Amino acid sequence: MSSSQNHYIGIDVGTGSARVCIIDSTGDIKALATQNIKLWTPSSGYEGSHYEQSTTDIWNAICHCVKQVLAESKVDPNSVKGIGFDATCSLAVFTHDTNEPVPVTGPDFKNDGNDRNVILWLDHRPLAEAEKINNTNHNLLRYVGGKMSVEMEIPKVLWLKNNMPPELFARCKFFDLTDALTYIATGKETRSFCSTVCKQGFVPVGVDGSVKGWQEDFYETIGLGDLVKDNFVRMGGVDGVNGSWMSAGELVGGLSEEAAQQLGLPAGIAIGSGVIDAYAGWIGTVGAKVKLSPDQLDDSAAPNDVSQAFTRLAAVAGTSTCHLAMSKGPVFVPGVWGPYRDVLIPGYWMAEGGQSATGELMKHMLETHVAYEETLKEAEAAGKNIYDYLNDHLKEMAKKNKAPSISFLVRHFFFYGDLWGNRSPIADPNMRGAIIGMSNDKSKDGMALLYYSTMEFIALQTRQIIEAMNAAGHTIKSIFMSGSQCQNEILMDLMATACDMPVLIPRYVNAAVVHGAAMLGAKAASAKPDGTTEPLWDIMDRMSKPGKTVWSRGDPAEKKLLDAKYEIFLDQARTQQEYRKKVDEALKGSTLEGQEAK
Repeated sequence: MSSSQNHYIGIDVGTGSARVCIIDSTGDIKALATQNIKLWTPSSGYEGSHYEQSTTDIWNAICHCVKQVLAESKVDPNSVKGIGFDATCSLAVFTHDTNEPVPVTGPDFKNDGNDRNVILWLDHRPLAEAEKINNTNHNLLRYVGGKMSVEMEIPKVLWLKNNMPPELFARCKFFDLTDALTYIATGKETRSFCSTVCKQGFVPVGVDGSVKGWQEDFYETIGLGDLVKDNFVRMGGVDGVNGSWMSAGELVGGLSEEAAQQLGLPAGIAIGSGVIDAYAGWIGTVGAKVKLSPDQLDDSAAPNDVSQAFTRLAAVAGTSTCHLAMSKGPVFVPGVWGPYRDVLIPGYWMAEGGQSATGELMKHMLETHVAYEETLKEAEAAGKNIYDYLNDHLKEMAKKNKAPSISFLVRHFFFYGDLWGNRSPIADPNMRGAIIGMSNDKSKDGMALLYYSTMEFIALQTRQIIEAMNAAGHTIKSIFMSGSQCQNEILMDLMATACDMPVLIPRYVNAAVVHGAAMLGAKAASAKPDGTTEPLWDIMDRMSKPGKTVWSRGDPAEKKLLDAKYEIFLDQARTQQEYRKKVDEALKGSTLEGQEAK
């Protein structure tokens, strides 16, 4: 077994699977494992979509993966010095008296043996609760982009209060999922700034007059006054009074005997405070060694100084895309969540924009096209996935048509793709898709052009988000991508050209998030007797690996075309809202006013 150097484990819990990696002290990944986790979608007669998981099932998947990476890497378990966690921003519920999972499945909230105690981030059951919260116009809403999303956790807690038997709700304590995992690992109820500030309305002490972090008047106003009792003990308490709050990777405690036995590791390993999964993507990407020109750097600081992070947008792209940017001071951007202080590096602020569907949008536009099944068979016969196959086909089409670029082929086709609503920067869940230039073409060629237009939309909307953030005070000059979309060469080219800035692709394309989690383990392991740890940026600078840079193609004609299409894209977004408003105005006072399409 290898034990000549220290090792660290990263644990990433996504929507569909748990992933674990083990890295050495240089940041090299020695082994990687994935295990699917269960997802329940009960239909219980309530409004909104329901998605549930189980911390018991998730922990079992984590244990399986940890044992697998230890076996595959042949790393001596005694050389593992730190563990870091990230997870989706989902709500986990336990009893405060017996520490058992509390079922979240209405209407009876009985345990079916699966310990379904997690309401997943994408669960939209608390629509009415989110509306009630936002109607308060409480000052803390400034720090979540002006509105609390139905995907955040306080609306879900309020839904449980409104639907659970009162005696069961009175026994509940609440965690963000990543904090629940550090709790299971250590037995300590430490909360992370990342989880509570970003998704639970916690305002760090000293920000805007915040005294306890939790806002008592807010809880009383929305109907959760019973959680104020005993200094918010059921939400994690008050830092330094009856609770403990930490920034990313700070030492929560040692791995407990029980958890160590389940994971196949020695007890006492340092456990770092966790982060939301997208934030682990920021950690795993923006510290990468890159060769950028002075135009893409802050030339007033060293190339590896933490202030360089202010110029770098982390785009964590999968089913949807999350855009993360750091700033020295608070920057308020309409339609962008935050600013959040202390969540990754103490004293610094984060902003979080996003696209509701990117990978899912491409998948949907292809799978609903009449030519999809036949084209998929052709791709499989060629030994390619559908995206690589269509990318090659698009290049052939441009060549065959003697087009100066693929963009030229769709110059008169205008696709707007907010099929799932808009997260940033419009922040309107009622936004929908639109197409101008639709024809009767049912062929593979037609599907390929629709697919390209979908990628064009994703790139143009990324430009819109960056421009909104920079107009408000950010200084973004480059995009650091992670996730499966990095492997799509045409999409990355489009992103760089449409946004007119370099796109950086990490070495570990599909493991940037779990790699970031492992760095949290390294930070926790660096703790001195007084609890201080090595700065996170220093660890990122040391452990991040060089990536590939995609530059704007520099074709003036294509840039001019994409600039024109960007203006049309903005017009499509604006006119859609105007059309809805015009129709709503026309219906005022009629029997149809306020009715939704069934």
